[in-house]
Amino acid sequence: MTLETTTIQDLVIINPAVFNDERGYFFEAYNKEKFTALGISIDFVQDNQSFSKKGTLRGLHYQNPPYAQTKLVRVLQGEIIDVAVDLRKDSATFGQSFSIKLTAENKKQLLVPQGFAHGFSVISETAVVLYKCDQYYNKASEGGIRFDDVQLNIDWGMDLKEAIVSEKDLVLQDFKDIDSEF
Repeated sequence: MTLETTTIQDLVIINPAVFNDERGYFFEAYNKEKFTALGISIDFVQDNQSFSKKGTLRGLHYQNPPYAQTKLVRVLQGEIIDVAVDLRKDSATFGQSFSIKLTAENKKQLLVPQGFAHGFSVISETAVVLYKCDQYYNKASEGGIRFDDVQLNIDWGMDLKEAIVSEKDLVLQDFKDIDSEF
């Protein structure tokens, strides 16, 4: 298992050691001791899984303190463009986004720390996404940013006019209008 840094501090990619043979493959997606050895000490308390069809766009979501969540995101089936936006006011990368293609084939995982908004778009016919969280979901602390925010200008890998977006996500605020608590 290796850790790959990104252009945004604390936002990292986890590359598992994959063992392939004639039967298929095996890898440890999470091992507390190995994560600790990589400098990641997180107590995950909840796993979330979603199934989505091509063109689905989920996000950008976050939870405010004290219920802010760190997420470890991976794809079990299909392909997504996974996006994180830095909401930490004191960060040199405040307001910047990072995106990565996560696939069942590449087995990469994105560790999205507390203080980030997160979302993804489905670019394969279907996708199953699993993410571990270090805090329980708390509806009263949820927040979000519009996926098509002009200031963020995120490339979701699809035509946004054709995106399948929930009613809840269509009414989220623009980045300039959020009052980040991070």
